Amino acid sequence: MLAHSLFARSPKNPILTAKSWPYPVNAVFNPAAVIVEGETVLMVRVEDRSGISHLTVARSQDGVHDWKIDSKPTFVADPQRYPEEIFGVEDPRLTWLEERGEWAMTYTAVSDHGTYVSLATTKDFKSFARKGTILRPPDKDAAFFPRRIGDRWAILHRPILDPNQDAHIWLSYSPDLKHWGESKAVLKARSGTWWDAGKIGLCPGPIETPEGWLVLYHGVRKHCSGSIYRLGLALLDLKDPSKVLRRSDGWVMTPDAPYEVTGDVGQVVFPCGWVHDQSRDEVRIYYGGADTCVAVASVPMQQLMEYVRSCPND
Repeated sequence: MLAHSLFARSPKNPILTAKSWPYPVNAVFNPAAVIVEGETVLMVRVEDRSGISHLTVARSQDGVHDWKIDSKPTFVADPQRYPEEIFGVEDPRLTWLEERGEWAMTYTAVSDHGTYVSLATTKDFKSFARKGTILRPPDKDAAFFPRRIGDRWAILHRPILDPNQDAHIWLSYSPDLKHWGESKAVLKARSGTWWDAGKIGLCPGPIETPEGWLVLYHGVRKHCSGSIYRLGLALLDLKDPSKVLRRSDGWVMTPDAPYEVTGDVGQVVFPCGWVHDQSRDEVRIYYGGADTCVAVASVPMQQLMEYVRSCPND
């Protein structure tokens, strides 16, 4: 019996594993997710057998079954031109920028002196235009808002200002998607024995609802034998996303299934993608289980918003 979760896991989980891949790999996990013309498209983090990660596209008509996976890596590190990618590219997030008519992919570039937030854009998930790093290191867990806030673009991200201090989710603004400033900690890690004490980070990018920007985030609970990655929800003001309207006290999902508890990094549920499937009026999250496989869980949008409305005013 799995612990109570707002999101219902698919009985087909895990939906993608290393055995699913058309070429030899160690693990597949932490996918970005979007719906394009009714088809679910995942940009999956793939760790090869050297330990370096790249990204590969997988597609499915219903978002659960019959995945069609690119026969070779879709997006690989390019350390010759982008030295910050020397140890791979990881954990993508995808955002459709209607104004620009393209998908923006933020991802973690792993360098020999920290993690960068880098940006690439695409229209077809076949060719990508790299834009390089956009936030100074160490920083990660970043995703754009899909439209301008006022006259500026906005991004949520997780800088590490001091490795000995708590890590929070920050909001920054930009006129051009390249130069960022007016940064502010928006969602702060709690303290003490809370499930999200010490370190939190954004999962996928925010979803716009009539009541606010819906945010899914992870919290890291450290204990004597390691860490547990759990999920929580927040709602940000539409006009001023630095204002937190609601935030869940308890987690909405915790590692409990065998493929979440045991793997290369146990006790981890980590979504980099979620979609609002309007044909079913459900929200599906696509997540890495134990840094080893890809799984999916879902909840009706109405039920999700009812839960968020019941959360405390932060």
